[in-house]
Amino acid sequence: MTTFPLAYSALQWKNPPLESKLAALRETGWDGWETRLSLDWLGSAKRTRQLCKNAGVQIAAVCGPNVTLSVQDPVHEINKRRIEFASDLEVALFMTKGPGRQDRTTTDEDLDRMANVYEDLAAYGIPLGVTVTFHPHINHVVDSADEWKRFMTRLDQCKLCLDMSHAVHWGYDPIQAVHDFKDSLAYIHLHDYDDEKNHTIELGEGPMCDYPAFIKALESVGYTGWITACPGQTDRPDEEKMAINRSYLHSIGY
Repeated sequence: MTTFPLAYSALQWKNPPLESKLAALRETGWDGWETRLSLDWLGSAKRTRQLCKNAGVQIAAVCGPNVTLSVQDPVHEINKRRIEFASDLEVALFMTKGPGRQDRTTTDEDLDRMANVYEDLAAYGIPLGVTVTFHPHINHVVDSADEWKRFMTRLDQCKLCLDMSHAVHWGYDPIQAVHDFKDSLAYIHLHDYDDEKNHTIELGEGPMCDYPAFIKALESVGYTGWITACPGQTDRPDEEKMAINRSYLHSIGY
């Protein structure tokens, strides 16, 4: 069995006391975390590295704002600053989603323009030691399994953050997605979802997919990178969510 480094996403953290949050991550058994916090809150790369060292955790990935369809948009420069920050932290992964869904059908030209943006970010990251990853997401420009497959053929240097939950929402078997995109896999997200309440929940409370089979599929294609669990939109304290998600992964052997 492959031993994956396991991280927890700070998706829902709003200006948190980082010292205590990172200590709780370590206490509940996580190897690292994914940061989406503003650089104003994190401070310098030196400070952030020290906080992680003190807590005994790593940063799996740095995230940036959703890209647009233009390299001329100011968001493009913001993402480059985030890539530089990741490099200063010696974090090898940068993740960002595509633009929100437009009020029309996505065209091949849209996919071409979006791929140009991602490939430009990827080319920027490579000499800095940072791999840029595209995160597919429902209600975005890429919003179906077909559009996802068509978009991935346009990418070369940019890699994939495979979030199994969006594959499930699109009726796309996430295990099949692992095999279809095995050559592009650089980062993995796990989510769970409650259809009746229409919001995310903690891992295993659905379950949204066969998680052991999904992770076995990752093993079968030789994936050895970070797997990050994303917390549910539940009213529990952050520390309880950390513990529930980590306990579930322990229960299935990871």
